This record gives sequence, structure tokens and C-alpha cells, in this order.
Amino acid sequence: MTLQNETLDRYAVFGNPVAHSKSPQIHQQFARQCGQSLSYTAELAEIGQFEQAVRQFIENGGKGMNVTVPFKEDAWQLADSRSERAQRAGAVNTLMLKPDGSLYGDTTDGAGLVNDLTKNHAITITGRDILIIGAGGAVRGVLEEILLQQPASLVIANRTKSKAVQLAADFTTLGNISGCGLDEIGERSFDIVINGTSASLQGDLPPLPGTLFKTGACSYDMMYAAQPTPFMQWSTENGAEQVFDGLGMLVEQAAESFSIWRGIKPETAEVITSIRDSLS
Repeated sequence: MTLQNETLDRYAVFGNPVAHSKSPQIHQQFARQCGQSLSYTAELAEIGQFEQAVRQFIENGGKGMNVTVPFKEDAWQLADSRSERAQRAGAVNTLMLKPDGSLYGDTTDGAGLVNDLTKNHAITITGRDILIIGAGGAVRGVLEEILLQQPASLVIANRTKSKAVQLAADFTTLGNISGCGLDEIGERSFDIVINGTSASLQGDLPPLPGTLFKTGACSYDMMYAAQPTPFMQWSTENGAEQVFDGLGMLVEQAAESFSIWRGIKPETAEVITSIRDSLS
């Protein structure tokens, strides 16, 4: 091994499972584009061993980490300091080693979603009525950034009503947000409907009324696959004018992480196209 490789800044995504992750591909393309010398790998951490895996990685030259399921709450606990948005989200998907050896935690999922909608798809969030389905960690992680865009209203609908109501209560200081059960949506309709559940990838669609979409409405699935997801198909059949998956969100949140680590913001359009091509 050459001296150059030994001094290469190391980054990685930690998860379980993690072999399927597109993050190494994305960050390697960012590094080439931005003229940055670094390595980026996928690291499998055993359940209950996340902290040890991170400490070991840092000892071996690790400078920063992305964190995916199921370790985002563990990463939040591990961070010595956190951004305000990560503090409120209760989850961290980006860790950075600071010069003093401490770990800084941030969450870039919400920024990734908002950037994908507003920048890549030219969707206006401000002044719109938004429905988000699900009340788990994936939804919690994006609420602040959506509310900062000042939608007219944001409704969280979940199978278990109490989870949606509690989650909305945690963010009421940021905007007009409320929670309800899936069975309570009724005849309300929305400009933007976001699916934040992973169940739809298995074809397990939540029971949703067919009157969900306003004229010209947009549907967005935070999941992605080579083919349109079941939620995307349902949306098309039930009147959504524009239907998108979450691949752009994945690349945009990665760009935010890269910017935190390296101080340079990569362009995402070509990388999104490249990753999309690699799915098929």
C-alpha cells in the first residue's frame, strides 16, 4: 500500500443490512466530481455493536460516517454535539469527527427530501396542503425541513393514531401540523402526498381513500426501486398528476452529508441519473 492510500480520508455508511447501499457509489462520484481524494465503503455493524464499530473505524482513519437503519438513534446517542434539526429529530444520519476528536451529528434526510422536491422536480411546498403517511423515524427526520418551507398545512396520518398525534405535537412550534388515524383522512384532499412507510415496498399499501389528490397534485414515495413502487402505481391510478420515488432524496441527502464533511456541495443531477441507470 502506498503512503497516499494510508493517509486517505476514510468515510463509510454503517447499517445492518448494508450490502445493498448505493452510498459508496454516490460518494465516489461526488469525490471525483469535486476533485476530493477519499475512500467510502459500506460497513456492516452488528446489532448492539454500533459504538464499537464506529470507534474502530475512527481509529483506522475514519473522518465521517453516514448511518442508516437501524442505527440512526444509536448515532444520535453517540454524538457529542448535534445540529438543532438532529436534536429535534432524535436521529442522526451523518457523523463527523471534529478536530478535537469529538463527534458531531446531523440529519440530512429532510434537506434531501425538500431539495429533491423543490430543485429536481420544481414542486412548490410553500402554501400547499401536505399529507405524510407514517409516523416512524423516517417521517420524524423530515418534518422540520418541510415545515421550514411554510406549507399551509401538514397532516401526519398513521395506522396508530396516537403515534401521529404525538409526533405532530413535537413539531407544533414550527408550523400548522396535525396528526390523525389513516381512517380519519375522510374526504380531505392534498397538493402533496408523501409516503414515509416502507411497507408499500412489500405491496402492503395502507388503506387510503381515492379522493386524496387535489387537481395537479404530486405524490412522493420516500422509498425507491427499479420499477415504480406499489404506492406510486396506486397514486397514478387515483389521480396524482406527478409521481416520484425517493431516489433523488437519497442522492440529495448524501450531497448534504458530503458538504458537511468536505465543505463543498456536489452537483446531483448526473449522479441521480447514474444511480437510476444502475437500478435497472
